[in-house]
Amino acid sequence: IQSAMHSLFTPNAQPPRATLLLLIAAQALLLLLLWLFYPIQIFPSLGSVLLALRELITNQNLIQELWASMTTALQALAAATVLALLLSYLTALPFFRPLAYLASKMRYLTLTGLTFFMALLASSGQQVKLSVLVFGATVYLVTGMTSVMLGTTQEEMDHARSLGLGEWRSFWEVVVRGKLAAMLEVVRQNFAIIWTMITLVETLYQGEGGIGLLLYKQNRYLHLDGVLAIQVVILAVGAAQDWVFEAVRRVFFPYAALSAAQ
Repeated sequence: IQSAMHSLFTPNAQPPRATLLLLIAAQALLLLLLWLFYPIQIFPSLGSVLLALRELITNQNLIQELWASMTTALQALAAATVLALLLSYLTALPFFRPLAYLASKMRYLTLTGLTFFMALLASSGQQVKLSVLVFGATVYLVTGMTSVMLGTTQEEMDHARSLGLGEWRSFWEVVVRGKLAAMLEVVRQNFAIIWTMITLVETLYQGEGGIGLLLYKQNRYLHLDGVLAIQVVILAVGAAQDWVFEAVRRVFFPYAALSAAQ
């Protein structure tokens, strides 16, 4: 026990997995107890949040709205990932580098000003929502993915060439296949951006519903316990998504952890 505790306060230490899980559970329990017995006045109590959560599930279709938002988010992520990968890989050709550079800089644009133009191009509210989400996610994904590609070292490329591989084959083996684990990590990190934006677009286009619309209604009528309950649900879903991405990365790219600091 003493050695496990010591590892928790030692820089770069690798405590046993069981110790880390126990630590997470203890800290989560401590936060819940503090929320239960010493609530902050600006936040609703734990009991009122749990009651609001039950009300949202039983009478306001929280699960259905969450599922609607989840399917929209996954569709946007899939489309944005394909577009971002295409733009990023094209930067291997100098002709296309300005296009990827421009796409990465578009992340500074505000979505509020873009929704009008996308509404003119789309035929339904659902298409507008997807267009906004795909655009917002793509520009961030391109930024991260191009950074991964630029991290390819000259030694890696020279090693591939020394094996008799041509330029295209070297690019395929070193950059495309060799960086898939890093690309998946970029996708995992930027999935949160879609959840940040989805509440905005579901508020603007309310015909399709979604958890963003439900959150807007709770906030509009100052149901702070309901607002916090929805935020906790979104946080839990996000944490579950991160875990799924990590599990997929460990299964398909077990070698990726070998380069991490120990």
